[in-house]
Amino acid sequence: MKPDNIINPVRPGEDELVPSRYAVRIGDIEVLVISDGVLPLPTQTMSTNVDPAEREAWFKDMFLGPDAFDWALNVLLVQSGDQTILVDAGLGGQFAGFPRAGQSLRRLEAAGVDLGSVTDIVLTHMHMDHVGGLLGDDVKSRLRPELRIHVAAAEVEFWGAPDFSHTDMPDPVPEVLRSTAKQFLDQYHNKLQTFEEEHEVAPGVVARRTGGHTPGHSLVTVTSGRERLTFAGDILFPVAFDHPEWHNGFEHDPEESVRVRVRFLKEAAASGELVVATHMPFPSVGHVAMNGDRFRWVAAIWDY
Repeated sequence: MKPDNIINPVRPGEDELVPSRYAVRIGDIEVLVISDGVLPLPTQTMSTNVDPAEREAWFKDMFLGPDAFDWALNVLLVQSGDQTILVDAGLGGQFAGFPRAGQSLRRLEAAGVDLGSVTDIVLTHMHMDHVGGLLGDDVKSRLRPELRIHVAAAEVEFWGAPDFSHTDMPDPVPEVLRSTAKQFLDQYHNKLQTFEEEHEVAPGVVARRTGGHTPGHSLVTVTSGRERLTFAGDILFPVAFDHPEWHNGFEHDPEESVRVRVRFLKEAAASGELVVATHMPFPSVGHVAMNGDRFRWVAAIWDY
């Protein structure tokens, strides 16, 4: 894949009514945000430590809910030099009940990106909506034999015997998360390149462990010249700007997740960098700003 393949306009597939990929240039590095689709979730999942009336009021103010909402799911493709890096792989199509997600790999191909051109994959963490896309039929056979998959060592260790005691998920989910992570490790263990705290995947592309959401949860920064973009993974959700203290039911350490979230929001507001996150509405490109001691999301103006 050449850089021009990313920044040149590409028509959506014939079956798509809305754009599902968005290109950003960070200095000399090309970034493509891909929508994997949306996941239907109960509103309670976003606010497990909140009075139901407060939760309902927030979702009503956002024209969402009252009991369920659509959760965006995004992945990233980065071209740095001769390396093509996929950050997370989406849900995949093998999970019943999520018919509008699992689109990442199909949409990459629609954009002219051959899976065999991907040299590296970075996993923010190993929840099923981040690794499931690698488990579909024939996916592994289409990836290059020398593919490198970068993930924090703490994440791999955690999923050897995962602890769900601090989560608050719908009943079927923990076992599906457990079995999906095991399947991923069984299939790809010989391609893993683990790191402790920070790892440069390619020139200007750095993965850094944050912990919180999962013990090995990581973000990815893309820096070139004076420009910078951070893919925040599951640190941020739409509710995080108004209520960073609200717990998410998928967080394995909710208290640490709040600390990680607030720290990141302050850093991003101070730096002015572009931010993309897995579960912010597509294309999920914007800035963090401050209103006094409160945070707000400023979506970037679409460049087309």
